Parts: sequence; C-alpha cells; structure tokens
Amino acid sequence: MPIFFNKNSQEFHLQGKDVSYIFKILKNNQLASLYYGKRVRQRESFAHLLRMEKRGMTACVYEGDSTFSLDIIRQEYPAYGTTDFREPAYQILQEDGSRITNFEYCSHKIYKGKPKLEGLPATYVNTEEEAATLEITLYDELIQVELTLFYTVFEGVNVITRSAVFMNQGGENIRLVRVMSASVDFVDADFEMVQLSGAWARERCVKSRRLVSGIQSISSTRGTSSAQQNPFIALKRFDANEFQGVVYGFSLVYSGNFLAQVEVDSHDTARVSMGINPFDFEWLLKNGESFQTPEVVMVYSDQGLNGMSQTYHQLYRKNLVRGVWKDRVRPVLINNWEATYFNFNERKILDIAKVAKELGIELFVLDDGWFGKRNNDKTSLGDWVVNKEKLPNGISGLAKKINKLGINFGLWFEPEMVSKESNLYHQHPDWLIHVPNRRLSHGRNQFVLDFSRTEVVDHLYGVMSKILRESSISYVKWDMNRNMTEIGSAVLPAERSREVAHRYILGVYDLYERLINEFPNVLFESCASGGARFDPGMLYYAPQAWTSDNTDAIERLKIQYGTSLVYPLSSIGAHVSAVPNHQVHRYTSLATRADVAYFGVFGYELDITTLSREEKSEIWQQVQFYKKYRELILNGTFYRLKSPFEGNGSITSWMVVSTNKKEAIAGYYQVLNQPNAGFKKMYLKGLDKDLKYEIEGYPRTYYGDELMYIGLDIEKKRAKKGESLDFQSRIYMIKAVE
Repeated sequence: MPIFFNKNSQEFHLQGKDVSYIFKILKNNQLASLYYGKRVRQRESFAHLLRMEKRGMTACVYEGDSTFSLDIIRQEYPAYGTTDFREPAYQILQEDGSRITNFEYCSHKIYKGKPKLEGLPATYVNTEEEAATLEITLYDELIQVELTLFYTVFEGVNVITRSAVFMNQGGENIRLVRVMSASVDFVDADFEMVQLSGAWARERCVKSRRLVSGIQSISSTRGTSSAQQNPFIALKRFDANEFQGVVYGFSLVYSGNFLAQVEVDSHDTARVSMGINPFDFEWLLKNGESFQTPEVVMVYSDQGLNGMSQTYHQLYRKNLVRGVWKDRVRPVLINNWEATYFNFNERKILDIAKVAKELGIELFVLDDGWFGKRNNDKTSLGDWVVNKEKLPNGISGLAKKINKLGINFGLWFEPEMVSKESNLYHQHPDWLIHVPNRRLSHGRNQFVLDFSRTEVVDHLYGVMSKILRESSISYVKWDMNRNMTEIGSAVLPAERSREVAHRYILGVYDLYERLINEFPNVLFESCASGGARFDPGMLYYAPQAWTSDNTDAIERLKIQYGTSLVYPLSSIGAHVSAVPNHQVHRYTSLATRADVAYFGVFGYELDITTLSREEKSEIWQQVQFYKKYRELILNGTFYRLKSPFEGNGSITSWMVVSTNKKEAIAGYYQVLNQPNAGFKKMYLKGLDKDLKYEIEGYPRTYYGDELMYIGLDIEKKRAKKGESLDFQSRIYMIKAVE
C-alpha cells in the first residue's frame, strides 16, 4: 500500500513511483503540508519538516503562542479568516453572514482502488492494485458540515489526484462561494508557470512566466474550459526544459468555468489553487445535500516537460478514456465540412464517399447542414429531423448506401444549441439560457439550451438516440459553437441562480453518459468550435477531440505541440485540408499537410472528387502509411524535440517511439527557408543507446546513443523548378536492425 500513516506523529505519506507527498495533522486538528517532490523513504516521523517560528506582525491562533500562525504554515486545504491571509481553498457563507469555519480532523480511511465521483468525470483504476486512496474526514461542529478530502496515488506513475466533498448535516442552509478541488503550498516560489493560452483557431499556445509576488492566474468564465485558456498549469524550476529538471503539472478534469492560480506571498512561498471558478459561482446546500468538486490530476516529473507529458498521456489513455475505443486504433476519416459546407445533396456525398473508399479511407462523416432547413447558420439548430430535399432517403438510407460502398458512416450534431428560426425554439422559448427582460446576445446566430434542466437533456437524448437507433452510425461528432452569455435559467429559484453554469456542465455529462451507455460501439469525438472544450472532462466521454478549426499545417505545428503538453496523440484530431487553406489562405504541399496530421487521429477535410490523379495517388499512399504505423503513433511514447515557440520558430520536430524502443517515427518541419544556413541536426530521444538502427533513405546504420547524443544530420533539400523550400517537412522512419 503506497500510503502510510505515522500514528504517533500524525503524518500521512503518499508514495508514487518516484514521488512523495507528505502532510500532517496539526495541534489544532487542521492539516499542514510538509513535502511534495522526489520520492523519499518512509520513516517514523517527518516532524523536522514542520517549521514554525515567531514572525513580526503575524496573527497567531493561540494566545501565548507566537509561533503557531496559519499565515506561515503550509496547508493542505486552507480557509480564510483564522490567521491565514492568502486566498483560501474554500469559503462558506452561513445564514448569520459569517464566513469563518473550523474544520477539524475526525478520521481517515486508506484503501485500495479509487472511488467514482458522483456525476463527474474522473480518472479510474482498471484493477484495485493500480492505486490506493486516502479519505480524510474533517468536521465543523458549529455549522455541522462535513468535509471529505480524497487523495489517490497511482503506484506505477507519478500521479496524485485530489478532490473534495462538502456535506451539510446541520439544520441551517449554507452557501459554497468558493470550492477549489486542490490547494498546494510550496516551500518557495522559484518557478516558471507554464500555461496553454490562445483563441479560436490558435488554441493552446505554450506561454511561460516567472512567478512574482502576488497572484498570477488563468481562468474561464465562458461556460466552457475555453480556447482562451486550457484547465492546466505547470510549475517548472528555472533549469527545467523539455528533457530535464523538476516540473509539477496540474490538470483539472472539468469542462466548464475554472480557475488555476498561483499566489506568491510576502515570504516567497507559492500556493497553487485549482477548481471551479468562484467568479459568478455559488452553491446552496440544504440539510442532507452534498457537493462534489471536480478532480485535479497532479503530476511530478524530474525528467522535464516531456516526462510530465508522457505521464499524462499514459494516465489519460489508460485511466481516463473509457469504452471499446480506449485501446483501438481510430479509423481514417473524411469529413465533408470544408468540401461542401452547407451546399450538398445525397449524390455529392456519395461521390465523395466513393472516392474515399478507393483511396483507402475507412469512415465518412456528414457534418453540419443535414437537418431541418439548414442551408446556412441562421436556422434549424434543435430540429434534429433530416432535410429530405438534400437527403431524400434520410440518414438511415444514406448510411446504408455508404456502408454498401464498404466504409462506415458518422454524423455531426450540435445538441447544446438552438436557432430562433426552429420548431424547438417556437415550442420552448424558455429552454434557452437567458435572463428575463434582458437582451439575448447570439453567437454564430445561435443560442444555448439550458442543460441545467432535466427536461431539456431528456428531449435531446430522445431525438439523438432515435437517430442512432434507426441508422447505421459508428461515429458522432458532437460540436458546441458558442460561449454562454446572460447566464440564467427560467426554472431555478433566485437563491440558486449562480449554479446554472455548473449544472449546465453536469447536464452535458449526463447526456454523454446516457448515449455512450446505450451506444457503446459508437466513437464520439468532442468539438467546440474546434478546441474550445479540449479538456480531460471531455476525454472521459469522447476519446478524441477536434483539436482546432484551423486546419493549416503550419499553424497546426504550434497547436498540436501545445496540446501534447497534456493530451495524448490518440486524442488529437488532425486532418489534411484543401489549399489555399480556408483559415489562413496559405499554400502548403499535400505531403507537408499529411506529415503534420500523421501525429494525431488522421483524416481528411477537403473535396477529394476534384483532385488530380497524382494527388489521389499521393493520398492513397498517405492512408496506407498511416494505417501501417497508427498503432505506434497513437500508443507509442511521444517526445517533443524542437519547439515552434522558441527562437524564430522556423524549425519544429517531434517523434514517437515504440514501447520496446525498436521502432520510431520522427517529424521534422521547416517553416521558412534560410539563406546561407548552418548545418542542421535533429537530436532523437527515447531510443535504446545499445541498439543499432537504420533510417529509411539513409545508407548507413546508427547506434541509439549516436542518434541521441551526436544527432542526425538533416540533409538540405534542393528546390525543383517552381518549388518553394518554405513549409517543408520530412518523416524519418527509424527501425532497429535485428
């Protein structure tokens, strides 16, 4: 059991593969943090790690004791108002107006395995031996509220997960106005904070900054985890890089409004807080009611950012993604959106599907425009009835014809939205997220349905499940194309008005859960205007996500590089699209577009019926290549080699290595050609230093240590007539010599 309790010194020691997390019960029966970092041996007492001393102008808990101040002690789940002046993990508003609490240790349990989180996505164990859980119960006797803190240690990796549950056992109502999922106090603030920031079409760019005194944070108030900020931060030591040094990762398994912040106090200690954004949030708990926070997944790495990422990749592939598609390779697909937009009929769809089959593509996905009177983005969302003018044989008939060609059929939905020009809106105008007597703002000419209402979720389940039952559909793309505004519900009382955003996300999770339970063989892909809800919460239901609406290969280098900090390649939807690209109007070669898209869940997003014979032949070869190596790509160990965010961003490189280290694929990308450039090398990673490798296209062999320490020479390409050397790429196939 990787969790120890030192009874005499009242200490808990959680041990992962290479990590230790130690905290203790203080004399006031609250919890103090002692250590989080590289694994240390278990001993009978870690009392020497608790430092308390008299400080000037510091409030103290006990009269006569000038050393016991929560302003100085590092804490596990801190409160505000009892000598700690930093921002707390939680705050409870009581009926008498007080926000002061006193949760004291009551008991704890240590057991194998990991409990489920009620109504929320979370990591899980495949066997009880994979992990152990510490459950600590604290109680505030005055307000009769129970607080339970959950810690789970995954033994084979450097992962600790945390969450909390509040239970009101008293006769008075309480209001949770702040409920972080985890709080971690570090001994110092000598870190850089790494975050994934951006916007629509340029999601998850890597940003970093040194911690300074005060609060630095990222957050979302959009009703989604957002394209602007991803629910993830890392703290890395100044000497840490992709391959070495200490990094702490914090990832929130949640898809709604969140806050991730680091507060550096006057003593240069850093407090990390992560959870539901307290802005515009409040949760009423009556007698007998409880509230479960989302889960934070904490990863420790002493092997740099790559080490942290590889831990997240392994955990999320094996202990977050569920269902029959968890360990399966994903089908090569073609989506008709950028090929046709709304302008299609059955003949056009079948023409694309027929060519797709000839090129070896395995799945056709029908995107937006198949329902109601949907000929543009102003109408019909919510009316999930097929447009017979476009598809006279319905979805069922079209699916049969595509299946007859020998490929599978997938369908696009946007269930969370409604158009005012729709039957659903005219029948249920109160089903919108809205505030009475206030103007409604729109996004993409659409409005958000109130998923905090059970009847709304029930209705969507009914219409979606009917289509899935009646048709041969193996894949669903679930889209969500606008953020929340005027957040309110027609049915929730005023005292619960600030619960809408969280209840909405619970409704989304509920609909996903119902659908995947009834249709376990359907592959779900999440989408939110591309990557506006690319988060661990979604991966629990949909094992892959549309990474970005930006399909330009050069822009995708940054997007996919940043996404890989947390998310495995098996979750990253990556497609080859048309040129000029529809988002940035750039021309890149068909080869470069594929070379980028290989490192993810591969597919196409263009009108293949208009391509030349030579282009179709090239696509056929690309599809065969991906099919041959997708097991390695999706399940191998991924290494980021050269960042597009460093230097002038001209070069990006990355690679995937098989578990046995006998096979690898590397991608090298040159954005802009340089005059009179020096000799280029690519330093490979993850190989066996004692194995001999051959590289396709190279005349000699190399030992693994040569490729990793001396590097691989990058041959300079010479331009053919009319060819540009900008936006060039190359794939390197590396195999061990038997």
